[in-house]
Amino acid sequence: MTIRQQTEELEEKTLSPFACLSSRSRGRRQLVEECTIRTAFQRDRDRIIHSKAFRRLKHKTQVFLAPAGDHYRTRLTHVLEVAQIARTIACALRLNEPLTEAIALGHDLGHTPFGHAGESVLDRLQPGGFKHYVQSLRVVDLLENKGKGLNLTHEVRDGISRHSKGRHDILPEDLSELPETLEGRVVRVADIVAYVNHDLDDAIRAGIIEESSVPKDIRKVLGPTHSQRINTMVQDTVTQTLKNDDGRLAISPDVLKALTDLRSFLFANVYEVYTVHHDFTKSMKLLRELYQYMLENPASFESDIQYRDETDHQRAVTDFIAGMTDRYALDKYTEIFLPKPWSVL
Repeated sequence: MTIRQQTEELEEKTLSPFACLSSRSRGRRQLVEECTIRTAFQRDRDRIIHSKAFRRLKHKTQVFLAPAGDHYRTRLTHVLEVAQIARTIACALRLNEPLTEAIALGHDLGHTPFGHAGESVLDRLQPGGFKHYVQSLRVVDLLENKGKGLNLTHEVRDGISRHSKGRHDILPEDLSELPETLEGRVVRVADIVAYVNHDLDDAIRAGIIEESSVPKDIRKVLGPTHSQRINTMVQDTVTQTLKNDDGRLAISPDVLKALTDLRSFLFANVYEVYTVHHDFTKSMKLLRELYQYMLENPASFESDIQYRDETDHQRAVTDFIAGMTDRYALDKYTEIFLPKPWSVL
């Protein structure tokens, strides 16, 4: 018996009846020989961590564009915080931790430069629209490895493609809106737990709001500090889910309302305020001009792309821009549109 098989056997004996077992994965799109040490979901986690798209997340905006301060979150630190919160919940519920971690680490691989500002631009320019969670699936299915993708399992792909909730219900009654696995649903909740708390923390650090400006009813339910709020949300999710014991993720009404209200507070007081939104407007202009230039001058980026559909040049432009880091987009814009000092030696 291999180490992988021993791990799979241990999962069957120790994990919750609601957990997704590695041995029962619906498999990959292309068959591969099983690893003798790692389970299928462990391999997926490793493939994501070693991908180029994952490394680029360290230079992609979370909320504050191309932040100069060392302590502001980036898209990479966001996914790491999501993975930590998700694994804590999964461990407490006796779910499959490697599956949970793989989904968490891969859920934002398709995010654009300049955060949701970049997503908004591409959504208007790309025929059929653009959603970062759809692009994340495109990254792992196609764009990585020069068109070969990462060949991930069905369960990880499903969790990545259905993690996003925007401003919709965090736990909708319609289960078709949610990932198939409970692990995927844990990541969906961990995503919002992470971002409402770290975005609030960054906004306070940036001087946009003060801790005391968070409504009292939210602070009363969730707690007055960053760590207390996360702890309240995690503890409540675990407690309510175990209490119900019906295979559905659950949050108590009071905590769910406070979490939803905190998200609304951030939209009104951080994401949509002038000091943040003004930079978004400038970055959107930058990406629109890059997009148009590359659409009209395909040779300008031909050598830079790893994969392209020869029949759809516009899709190749969208993929290329979506994969850019903030820094690369700024440098590319400078190279193309700004004059260089003239010198004669």
